[in-house]
Amino acid sequence: MAKNKVLVVDDESSIRYTLGEALRGWGYDYVEAGSIKEALDLFENEHPLVVLQDLHLPDGSGLDALREYKSRHQQSVIIMMTGNILLDDTISALRGGAYDFIRKPINLRELQVTIRNGIEAGTLRREVRTLRNEQARQFGFDQIIGTSPAMREMIALAKKVASSEASAVLLQGESGTGKDLLAKAIHYGSSRGNQPFIAINIAAIPGTLIESELFGHEKGAFTDAKNRKEGLFEQAQGGTIFLDEIGELELNLQAKLLRVLEEGSFRRVGGLKDHPLDVRVIAASNRDLKGESESNRFRIDLYYRLSVIQIDLPPLRERGDDVLGLAKHYIQHFNQTLRKRIAGLTPPVEEIFRHYHWPGNVRELRNVIERAMILEDTDQITPIWLPRDLTREDEWSLRSTQAGQVGPNTPPPSIVNQASSPHHNGHQSRSPFVMPESGINLEQVELSLVQQAMERSGGNQTRAAELLGISRDQLRYRLKKIEE
Repeated sequence: MAKNKVLVVDDESSIRYTLGEALRGWGYDYVEAGSIKEALDLFENEHPLVVLQDLHLPDGSGLDALREYKSRHQQSVIIMMTGNILLDDTISALRGGAYDFIRKPINLRELQVTIRNGIEAGTLRREVRTLRNEQARQFGFDQIIGTSPAMREMIALAKKVASSEASAVLLQGESGTGKDLLAKAIHYGSSRGNQPFIAINIAAIPGTLIESELFGHEKGAFTDAKNRKEGLFEQAQGGTIFLDEIGELELNLQAKLLRVLEEGSFRRVGGLKDHPLDVRVIAASNRDLKGESESNRFRIDLYYRLSVIQIDLPPLRERGDDVLGLAKHYIQHFNQTLRKRIAGLTPPVEEIFRHYHWPGNVRELRNVIERAMILEDTDQITPIWLPRDLTREDEWSLRSTQAGQVGPNTPPPSIVNQASSPHHNGHQSRSPFVMPESGINLEQVELSLVQQAMERSGGNQTRAAELLGISRDQLRYRLKKIEE
């Protein structure tokens, strides 16, 4: 759009001339049209930011032109002009996207202020739209990393929920599994994506303030209520409100939240009037809310109202090699923010990551990567800079057993001990091989080791090559020799 260009549309040439001279004096460029057809052609070719559109022209209605302007360039500022402002016309124009109405004969001072305010409002709308588009890219479903079956199933369900008209969604999962990220993806992946996303952590707000924060209050509702205040539900109108740690909400407020969900309206603290509400509520908890309700710590009726659509986020320990994909993502992220050049993880670290229990889930992994990258001096993350919880032998055995992963692929404690030694250089040390006095058939030994590596890796060539300490191409060469 041309920032300083105004299109004047009126069938009276004297009005076009007067408005044109005024616009020129205010520092605007302008073009003029005496018909709707001419106006639409100029609008398409000149791209004016502002249109001064007469309501009645010989070849049609200015309301029809308004709809056409908005269908072509939503951000343009349309100001309607007419000698007889009728209520029906005003309502139709404002619903159609007109910024304002100006009555003829035109007060030029009033028009100047209206144009300036319209341009400022249009600029603000563009900035808001740009910001929300950026947020949609930043928090979209494609930013959720994970290809494990559990994640694919969860994301598929979340996408269906996002495109639905569901008014309430419940996210359940351990701390650090990414409930806040999923809530944003659902919002920005929905028809509400251009409307507000308002988040609140219930556990972070004192119980005495929660009701006022959520629903707002009227002036004089309590001692410090000197002015009327909008609550978060009101601020989220048309969009989404994310209630994190919903299990921390007091029982009396759970009843009020249930009423809001059931009736689609809310009442400010100290108010007497119900206000209609159009929001999607996404609630999240790291607790088993059904179990909490059985212990009378959470209302069962609210649980059922929220859990019509329930999405369970899998813990990191159940996501297989997603941990390596996430590690790669965070390495790329911290390479930029920390100005590092870390290429990846060493094989011992990959083994540790695969078998560690990750009680803090994705949040813990992110912190581990950040810590290691701050301290690491080589071009790969080595075990030496990992927290002790990941490399302690007793922790290793316990967590591997809990995860059900003790087996031929579980690295022996000796590797972990060597990796955590301050003198270890990040690569597994090899004990010298003692050759029998009678000699050995090297090709048979190599064949046996390759076959064992392929069995131990479940046929995964990349993993088998890592176990043998060779490249994937070298492994393929040896496999080809075996086949021959």
